[in-house]
Amino acid sequence: MPNKEINPWEQYTSVYKALSDTTRLKIMWLLLSVDSKINASEIIYVLGENQYNVSKHMKILKAADLIYEEKEGQWTYYHYRTSKANFHEKIRQAVMAIPKELMVDEKRRCKERLTMRNEGVCKIATKRKKKQGRQAH
Repeated sequence: MPNKEINPWEQYTSVYKALSDTTRLKIMWLLLSVDSKINASEIIYVLGENQYNVSKHMKILKAADLIYEEKEGQWTYYHYRTSKANFHEKIRQAVMAIPKELMVDEKRRCKERLTMRNEGVCKIATKRKKKQGRQAH
C-alpha cells in the first residue's frame, strides 16, 4: 500500500478534534497524571463509562496519534505517545493545565483500581452487568 503523506493541517486538526470531548480529555489527563500504563478495563472503572464508549474514545485518540497501545498477555495497555515536537509538548502542557480539583474522584478511583493489580499486572476485568437475566458480554 502506498504511503500517503498526510497534510500537516489535518494532523493538527485531528488532535484538536480528539481533545474536544470531555471523556477523551479525562483519559488523556489520566494517562499523563498517573505514573502507569492503563488498560481499557481500568479506564471503564475509573470513568464509569461502558466498554463500547471507552473503545470508541481510545480509537479516536489513537487516530490522532496521541496514544498508543501495547499488548501484554490478555491485556492491552494504553500510553501517552511522547514526542519531542513542540506542538505535542504544548498539547501535553494544556491537558495537564486542567485543574486537579476537577479530577479528584477519577484520580482516587484510578489509584484504587491500580492497587488491585498483581505484580503490576491487571488481573480483573470490569464487572459485567446482568441484562434481562443473562450476562452481558
